[in-house]
Amino acid sequence: MARNDGDAPDRPASARGRIAATVGVIGELLITAGVLMALFVVYSLWWTNVLADREAKRQSGQVRENWAQKGPGALDTKDGIGFLHVPAMRNGEVLVKGGTGSDILNEGVAGFYRTPVKAAMPWDKQGNFTLAAHRDGHGARFHNIDKIKTGDAVVFETRDVWYVYKVYAELKQTSKYNVDVIDQVPKESGKTKPGRYLTLTTCTPVYTSDYRYIVWAELERTEQVDSARTEPKELR
Repeated sequence: MARNDGDAPDRPASARGRIAATVGVIGELLITAGVLMALFVVYSLWWTNVLADREAKRQSGQVRENWAQKGPGALDTKDGIGFLHVPAMRNGEVLVKGGTGSDILNEGVAGFYRTPVKAAMPWDKQGNFTLAAHRDGHGARFHNIDKIKTGDAVVFETRDVWYVYKVYAELKQTSKYNVDVIDQVPKESGKTKPGRYLTLTTCTPVYTSDYRYIVWAELERTEQVDSARTEPKELR
């Protein structure tokens, strides 16, 4: 059978067309994947903050309304025990609730530890008031924890009392499995005797959860809340 030389160029052209089509499909898939990843990043780092801020603001307002209605008396811990103020972090007041699971912290609040070491409360005669919060996404309440330095003030506000702490030590990176940092006597901070301590914990480096960043403070004094809720000098 005679060979038709006119058909020869068609085969490579057809092959090139299939390759081009395949490359085009792969390119479109990569672009789509990139768009989806970008949307996920936006959701994780922006939209979750928006949602968390709304929820935290709602819950904070409810707590303050309850305080105003009930007046002096036993502290109601159901919706939140009070507000954390850390001027160095420049993030305003942070509602503190019980628990450190994602269901709590994702609400844009800080949570006190119930496990593996139960936190003491600020009003306890001794112990370690241990708190956790997100560093990115979901309100990122401890995003600027690295701005806190030794000597800085940390204030915890309850309905009736201001608890004024002073930072005395920081641990910029430790294993996420290191539970010694939240012991009632945090020996890794240099303390060897019971006292009235406060510990802040969060993930590090930013946008990861590989390690933990720790800040320790010790109670300096307390002030009774007056009728105008006048802030301690550290917050003015």
